[in-house]
Amino acid sequence: MLDSPKVQSAVRKAVAAVLGFMLALVLLTALLITGFYMLVTAATLALTPVMGESAAMAVVGASCFLLLALVFYRLTRPARSLSKGVPSSSGADSPVQMVRELIRQNPLESALAAFALGIAEEGDPRLKSLLLQGGMVLMKEAEAERAHGKEKADAPAGDRDTPVT
Repeated sequence: MLDSPKVQSAVRKAVAAVLGFMLALVLLTALLITGFYMLVTAATLALTPVMGESAAMAVVGASCFLLLALVFYRLTRPARSLSKGVPSSSGADSPVQMVRELIRQNPLESALAAFALGIAEEGDPRLKSLLLQGGMVLMKEAEAERAHGKEKADAPAGDRDTPVT
């Protein structure tokens, strides 16, 4: 079974994908570390004429320490809950409202995801049509929920609570 050319091709592609991902991760990590090293060196060189070499190193080291402490503080503090104590008017929010709230809470991640989807959809027309269909379904659901909510609000107060027999 493993002698099949299709299986061997799939295994080769999977191994190549994993190796490519690992190589990209190593290269990006090396670039990040090198970039931080160059920034620290540039900051030290820029502050040396003003403060002297030892004071410049102390200021840059203290700022790096504060930045590291801020990162660890943000990593260790508990996450905020999605609902901010405001009860929703209906039992469950619409998917569109939940996505809008998620975008409001995470704007940078949302922009990155939109950028990645934009690049991915550019090369694949099937993905583009799938995304457009999904968006249309969500918009239709939101309109239907809005119309249903309006009908409930427009109904007389006595009609809302009386059961239909």
